[in-house]
Formats: sequence, C-alpha cells, structure tokens
Amino acid sequence: MSAPTVARTDPSQLRRAFAHFPSGLVAVAALGPDGPVGLLVSSFTSVSLDPPLASVNIGRSSSTLPHLQRQTHWGISVLGRDQVGVADNFRRPSDERFADLGWSSTIDGAVHLHGAAAGFTTKLDRLIPAGDHSIALLEVLDHFAADDATPLVFHRSRIRQIDSEGAA
Repeated sequence: MSAPTVARTDPSQLRRAFAHFPSGLVAVAALGPDGPVGLLVSSFTSVSLDPPLASVNIGRSSSTLPHLQRQTHWGISVLGRDQVGVADNFRRPSDERFADLGWSSTIDGAVHLHGAAAGFTTKLDRLIPAGDHSIALLEVLDHFAADDATPLVFHRSRIRQIDSEGAA
C-alpha cells in the first residue's frame, strides 16, 4: 500500500482559511537600548499552567524579532476593545510604534502597554523554528487582568470589536 499524496496548499488560500478563526491581538514588547521594541501578533496562546508557559508565533522575516531576541524578558499586552489606535500604531515603522502610547517596563525590561485588557511578564525560554515562523516559548512570571475588559479580535484579516457577550 502506498502512502497518500498530499497536494501542496496554495499559501494565499490557506491564509484565507486560517483567517476564519478569530483570535485576540497582543503586543509583544521589551525594552531595548534605545527604547521599547515590539510587534503585534494574533497567535498568542496559553501552553501550560504548571509550569506557567505561553507562546507567540513570530514571522522569521520580522525585522523586530532580532531585537526581541536580545532581551530576556518580554511583556505581552492583550489589547482591549478601546485600543484600535494602539493596533494602528503597530503598523508604523518599528521606531514609531510606541509614539504617543503609554507604557511601562519591569526592572527586567518587559514592556506593558497602558490600558491593556490583560498582560503577562514573561521570560524567553526558547525560540523554536517552525516553517516561516518561530514559536517563542515563554515562561510566565507575572500577570494582570482587568475584570471588565473586552479584547480586540482579529478575524478575516480585520481588527474587530466585540459588541456584547451573547448568552450561552
């Protein structure tokens, strides 16, 4: 019996299919020698509660990834419903992304955005090559969450706001 053949998936069609799965948006940021560096990702996920681990996927072609790799501690800020403008800032060139944004950093250099729905102070455990991305496995050192916050959502390649919670 021969192994089944797998047709090569068209990347643009695959991207379109993946876009049907809604996800939150997080800013991944650290304090570099010239100020904060960071990027916006939609691939944040919890990995483990014991030990506390999370992960983000970052494109290997990212010009920001090498700057983040030089830092041991990263802040993860879950963008809230009212932070569409923050998401827009992260579309700017890397040296302009934090202009006009409130942020703070931990003593170890993890950067958190003011007004985030939730946040995590993490330590980079390792980067795992995965195709055209790197999976950053992060040890969660601390966290916070606003009880009444609603996150921004990335769905079908657009940033969307959740209007209200529906009945289950």
